[in-house]
Amino acid sequence: MGRIKKKGEAGNAKNYITRTQAVKKLQLSLPDFRKLCIWKGIFPREPRNRKKASKSSTTSTTFYYAKDIQFLLHEPLLQKFREQKTLEKKISRALGRGDVSDASRLERNAARPEKTGKPRYTLDHVIRDRYPTFVDALRDLDDCLSMLFLFANLPSTSTVPAKMIARCERLCLEFQHYVITSQSLRKSFLSIKGIYYQATIQGEDILWLVPYKFNQRVVGDVDFRIMGTFVEFYMTLLGFVNFRLYTSVGLKYPPKFDQKKDEESGELGAFRLEGNHATTAPSEPAQLTKTETAAQPDPKTQAEVNTLIRQMKDTAVDGDKTETPEETEEATDIIDKFEPAAPGGDVLPQPTHSGGELGSLFANCTFYLSRETPRQPLEFILRAFGCKRIGWDSVLGEGAYTTNERDPSITHQIVDRPVIQANVEEDGDEEDNQTAQRLAANQRIPGRVYVQPQWVWDSINDEELKRPDEYAPGAQLPPHLSPFVQNTQGAYDPTLPLKDQETEGEALEDSDVEADEEDDDGRAVKKLQNGAEGMDVDMSDEEEGDETFGGFSEDEGSADEEEEEDEAEDGEESEELRRQQELEAELSGKPVKQSKPDARSKNLDAKKKLAQKAKEEAEEIERAKGMLSKKKRKLFEQMQYTNNKKSAEDAKLREKRRKLEKQKARAKA
Repeated sequence: MGRIKKKGEAGNAKNYITRTQAVKKLQLSLPDFRKLCIWKGIFPREPRNRKKASKSSTTSTTFYYAKDIQFLLHEPLLQKFREQKTLEKKISRALGRGDVSDASRLERNAARPEKTGKPRYTLDHVIRDRYPTFVDALRDLDDCLSMLFLFANLPSTSTVPAKMIARCERLCLEFQHYVITSQSLRKSFLSIKGIYYQATIQGEDILWLVPYKFNQRVVGDVDFRIMGTFVEFYMTLLGFVNFRLYTSVGLKYPPKFDQKKDEESGELGAFRLEGNHATTAPSEPAQLTKTETAAQPDPKTQAEVNTLIRQMKDTAVDGDKTETPEETEEATDIIDKFEPAAPGGDVLPQPTHSGGELGSLFANCTFYLSRETPRQPLEFILRAFGCKRIGWDSVLGEGAYTTNERDPSITHQIVDRPVIQANVEEDGDEEDNQTAQRLAANQRIPGRVYVQPQWVWDSINDEELKRPDEYAPGAQLPPHLSPFVQNTQGAYDPTLPLKDQETEGEALEDSDVEADEEDDDGRAVKKLQNGAEGMDVDMSDEEEGDETFGGFSEDEGSADEEEEEDEAEDGEESEELRRQQELEAELSGKPVKQSKPDARSKNLDAKKKLAQKAKEEAEEIERAKGMLSKKKRKLFEQMQYTNNKKSAEDAKLREKRRKLEKQKARAKA
């Protein structure tokens, strides 16, 4: 007979543990337990049977794996938390005894760990445990960068100390310097949330979000203690990553930091990168001096080798005289493209050139940023794509290549203000109320390209300099599309013409609407002509001496009704005439003369054919569904529902674009 199993010793009851039991087992407070779980990457689990896992009559809400809690028992941070708890007890006892000096001494020692030589704790070993390889750390860098860039823009409060904000900002600027040096930035997108950036570092795509430089308002419904725990971990992680990235390109870490320039809003300009002389690039061979000579081969051996090479060349030349020369492919810089074998097949990602060509996109340009443009993202993007000379107004901060807007070396100026009609004096040196620059309103320097900020983002996403006339000040900008969205087959694509995307039914509806509009315009023109003729008659009467105008008659007022009746009668007459022609042709045995159908009748026939085709396809689908099992039929219906929903959304976008194009055409006309 087997051993009898006891309740609570196997299955869910043994594999899971509640949060209350875990806190008692680790002898920690609940905030410290939360910190430890966040740093070690342990999160709650959902058991299959909550009743069996709880081992009690009351239902617990949070469960953890028992092996995870057992793993936390060997964590060195537990001892640090216990020491901190002991220190808090000593301070409370001293205050209870009335010994304020002893309590303040203990608190000072805890606040200054560098003086006592006993630091509170470090997360270095946690980083090494969670990320065994550097690639693992890069893959987890998306949330890290987004969180640190967010805290770098927050105002300092009691929950978000100023030291944490300064540390986050410094780490983010150091990471941006590496991206600029390595030219790793690939794409960027302006969204409502902020600015998305994507960089490729050691083959890993890293995407992060940077909020706009607005005054952030800290609300009370956000638990900054939990977020601060994540930030504390992410600061340590980014410090490790920055050190590894800087040393991989031969730079010293940390870079030299100028506090004075940082106080003057230098930001990227407050850092000075220095090369690490201890590391040498493997691609650069060591040069030999005059005194050092490389090992030379034996002269006799070298002579024999030269003789053999000469004989092999002679035999190769003799063989080429008798054999036909083979065609050799010339080496070109063209990259092969993967094209689908069948129409409508999957589109594979196409290979691209190396980042060297893309990294020098703005290398030959000198930019000047107007004071209304966002300096920080523009400076980062322009420097990441090869621009070395960027100037801006002195009120935007230090670190500019030039603060003189009239500098003749400037080739591109980025402006983001509307075109203002202002009176300019003859000297043209007075300052505008919207800018502290020395140029007057709407004054342009010849030979300089003026563009809006979107030109920079669209240029880097398309990997080419866009036409500046489409992004001129005051011009209607093209749509700013996300480079992270891949177009699927049949979906709406704003970059393609509308005629290439609309369905056959939409094209027929559009042609009917255009025909109705043309008829309405023709009737309106006809009415105007009739009214003009009546006015000519009246004017002729006035010339004869009649100064009064009697107005329009009742017959002229009912002209519209008569026209409609005439059109209906004409339609009936044409139908009767067609029938008469068919009867006469049938009696005489001659073919009926076919009259050319108009566009409206063609569209009507096409609609009927399209409706019949859609009906046949629906019937065919229903017959096919009858052959499916119940499970597969439900799955197929869900797929149909999703496809119909996407098609309806695409149709709405096409209809919206069709209206906009018609409005533009009317405005031009």
